[in-house]
Amino acid sequence: MFLENTVNHKEQFGWIEVISGSMFSGKTEELIRRLKRAQFAKQKVEIFKPSIDTRYHDELVISHDANEIRSTPVPAAANIAILAQGCDVVGIDEAQFFDDEIVTVCNNLANQGIRVIVAGLDMDFKGNPFGPMPALMATAEYVTKVHAVCTRTGNLAHFSFRKNDSDKLVMLGETEEYEPLSRGAYYRAIQKNQEE
Repeated sequence: MFLENTVNHKEQFGWIEVISGSMFSGKTEELIRRLKRAQFAKQKVEIFKPSIDTRYHDELVISHDANEIRSTPVPAAANIAILAQGCDVVGIDEAQFFDDEIVTVCNNLANQGIRVIVAGLDMDFKGNPFGPMPALMATAEYVTKVHAVCTRTGNLAHFSFRKNDSDKLVMLGETEEYEPLSRGAYYRAIQKNQEE
């Protein structure tokens, strides 16, 4: 369960919150919810996403449920450090697509008193830890793991199964390319692919 930090005005440090899980688990939905609450509280909020993520819109972070929030696309994590100055809250979507410097950037922002909220896939389509996400989860004060529902069993899903033969690590896609699967369904799907 996620518990928001109580405010101690003498404390000058921020913190890092990571929202992780498979595709279709509600990561971006939860990120947008937290950021909109901060905006409603009149906090200065900036949202960033990797510039390669143009699935829904160039400058909006949009959830599968069509909730959206304005964002700034950036090519590298270093850009976030420059653009986030003077913020109370920084949101970062699709963190798995950033370079490893994202971990240092997030920690530096938190050390400057900024609340940093990061969302991203914790595993790639092969079931391996994805990019900088393990290091972000290790250094974060709060980690929320959200789950999708398995399209084959109805159980909780935490694997993102790629339905095509591409072996590229980064392949943007939606329900045509990916489906959320439980551990058992994922294991059976991988076995079937290996047999074929």
